[in-house]
Amino acid sequence: MALFALVDGNNFYVSCERVFRPSLKSWPVVVLSNNDGCCIARSNEAKALSIKMGAPWFEVKHLNDSDGLVGLSANFTLYGDMSDRMMSIAAGLGPHQEIYSIDESFIDLAGVRGDLTARSRQVRARILQWTGIPTGIGIGSTKTLAKLANFIAKTAERKPGSYPAEFGQVCNLAALPASDLDAVLGATKVGEVWGVGRRIAGQLEEGGIATVLDLMRMDPATVRRRWSVVLERTVRELQGISCIALQDQPTPKKEIACTRSFSRPVTDLGPLIEAVSEFATRAAEKLRGQASVASEVLVFAHTSPHRPGPRFSQSAVVPLRRPTSDTAALVQAAVLGLRSIYQPGFALIKAGVLLLDLVPGSLYQGELDLEPEVTSERSKLMATIDTLNNKYGKGTVHLASSGIDDRTRQWGMRQERLTPGYTTAWADMPIAKAV
Repeated sequence: MALFALVDGNNFYVSCERVFRPSLKSWPVVVLSNNDGCCIARSNEAKALSIKMGAPWFEVKHLNDSDGLVGLSANFTLYGDMSDRMMSIAAGLGPHQEIYSIDESFIDLAGVRGDLTARSRQVRARILQWTGIPTGIGIGSTKTLAKLANFIAKTAERKPGSYPAEFGQVCNLAALPASDLDAVLGATKVGEVWGVGRRIAGQLEEGGIATVLDLMRMDPATVRRRWSVVLERTVRELQGISCIALQDQPTPKKEIACTRSFSRPVTDLGPLIEAVSEFATRAAEKLRGQASVASEVLVFAHTSPHRPGPRFSQSAVVPLRRPTSDTAALVQAAVLGLRSIYQPGFALIKAGVLLLDLVPGSLYQGELDLEPEVTSERSKLMATIDTLNNKYGKGTVHLASSGIDDRTRQWGMRQERLTPGYTTAWADMPIAKAV
């Protein structure tokens, strides 16, 4: 019998910050997107202030004076490291793990013996003790039910009285009798189901399908005819029929993008070349991470649609002679594309690089060696660069075209509220002193 658990970090980005700044606990905290633009994570206290996900910082920062709201720049290096630590502990819950996102992972519990609720509480306590990250764990006979159980576990803890207290932190829907399960599903709005978006939820509610129980009792064939095969699969999952398998390895992406808005407008070609070189470098690292090669490079740049002045939005696709994951070749193609579209006199606010037509790196393109390419040596060089950057920090070794000094980059992100790299930089490591 299939059985899944979903382990999810509570307000993950905020929780990571609170691990190293305990004084932030019980205060409303938000983590901001690139260039300190929008709220991408909120503490429960910030949610209580009616701060919406994606709310612009300039619209809510006045709450700093009235309610003590704390806004922090996103520290993705720290969050990634804390995620690795959390996932390694969560893996002890079962034999197979699928890391679904930076703060979520599915665990295959099929064949695991004993009291799974008690086991989950032990793993949750271990994650909290070893990393400081609070989590919620949901268990169900399908991934959709496990996701729903996780929502119930976190809601029961955050809003006492919304669900039975025993569902707080860990909710095992698979262990409930049918009548109790129906009661829980009947108390949960249909919009909380994984894969049911706002538009579909509205349509369902208009048709009288207001709760998860209502959706579960629908005929799958009718759902497929009226909506889609995707929603039919969701209904079957709610009925306990496992349709979404666990993926031990992530599916390789069909394209890889690295784009970014600038902290201030850029007009000169030099800084743009630095930015595009950096973006192509990051994309190349991701490409090698999934053992693929790219056949084409797309580069784009545009002005802001919200600012006065002349408009500019251009892109170019540069085909490669051979599919490659070599950083130098990809950067060269991206810069070539940028030079072909660049025009002076425009205040550009965003640029990016997309690697297209990706194929497995094991495929080899046979052709006449009119221009021999020493692929093995270059592959070793790229692997060495990746190793150094992983060990000593992103950007430790990079191409000169992306700039020498991060502090002089005109296109760099604005992160005025960035916290230290507590676990990724020796200089920022916290020091405990006896008193």
